[in-house]
Amino acid sequence: MLIYLILAVVLIAADQLIKAWVVAHIALGATQPFIPGILSLTHIHNNGAAFSILEGKQWFFYIITVVALVVVAALWRDSKGAPWYRLGLTLIFAGAIGNFIDRVRLKYVVDMFQFDFMNFAISNFADWCLTVGVVIVVIYLLFFDKGDSKRKR
Repeated sequence: MLIYLILAVVLIAADQLIKAWVVAHIALGATQPFIPGILSLTHIHNNGAAFSILEGKQWFFYIITVVALVVVAALWRDSKGAPWYRLGLTLIFAGAIGNFIDRVRLKYVVDMFQFDFMNFAISNFADWCLTVGVVIVVIYLLFFDKGDSKRKR
C-alpha cells in the first residue's frame, strides 16, 4: 500500500510542478513547440471538462471528484492481490486530486498538452493519469479479473 501512496504523491506533485512551470514560462494562450509536429505546450485555463464541456459548472466537478474518490476507495478495498488494478486506481486517484487542487485553488484547470497531428482537447498530466488509470482498470476487469480467491467479492 505504501508504494501506491508514494506513487500517487509523486504523480500529484509532477502534475502541479508541470502546471506551475507552464504558468511561469508560457503566456496564457501562447503555444511553444515541445516535440515538433507531435506535441506542443499551449497554456490555457479550462473551467470545464474536455473540449470545455460543462464550462463554468465547478460545483458539478467538485461533486464528481468526491464521488470518484469514494468509488476508488471502495474498489481499493477489493483490490488485494491485484497490482495492475491497484496501479490503475492509483493513477485515477492522482489524476482526480491533481485537477481537484486546481479547481479548488484557481476555479479552473491549467491545461497545456496539445497534439499537433490531430484536433484533440488540450490536456494536462492529471488528465493523462486519469485516462491511463481508467484504461488499466477496464483492461484488468475485462481480461484478468476472474473473481478468484486472491480477491474478496
